[in-house]
Amino acid sequence: MKNNYKVATFAGGCFWCMVKPFDEQPGIINVTSGYTGGDIKNPTYEEVKSGKSGHYEAVQIKYNPDVFTYASLLHLFWQQVDPTDDGGQFFDRGSQYRTAIFYHSSAQYELAAASKRDMEENGPFRDPIVTEILPAAVFYEAEEEHQKFYKKNPEKYRAERVESGREGFINSHWD
Repeated sequence: MKNNYKVATFAGGCFWCMVKPFDEQPGIINVTSGYTGGDIKNPTYEEVKSGKSGHYEAVQIKYNPDVFTYASLLHLFWQQVDPTDDGGQFFDRGSQYRTAIFYHSSAQYELAAASKRDMEENGPFRDPIVTEILPAAVFYEAEEEHQKFYKKNPEKYRAERVESGREGFINSHWD
């Protein structure tokens, strides 16, 4: 039996905080933390964290679209970020922490653009949505210590979500 798996790539600030919400959904095969969108080949965490690599911290999601659709991934993505912040996410500041949707096909682009329009017109935000929709670029897997961080370091993960302001922001904007 041939699988029908697809790939989605999202930048939502600190990748540690972006894995768990997707990883726990049915039909998600794998969520990988990494870097994309910049010019440096095989960047390190320190190079990306410095803000000089041009890369975003991002997650790449391998999923079964028959179980969890790309539209559902987009819906979940919007609920994890502040799409009105062009300077980073929460207490992580810099271009490497901006939000973006990286599309892998014209169908993904169309769905992403429609979801952004819906967020602009019907979402809970008053400020303009600044999340970019960009063509997928080479995705570099982050170092092993950054993979599934929420499982390896559950206390630090929970503290990061609260201290950064992400948890409170999500709870105040979404039911």
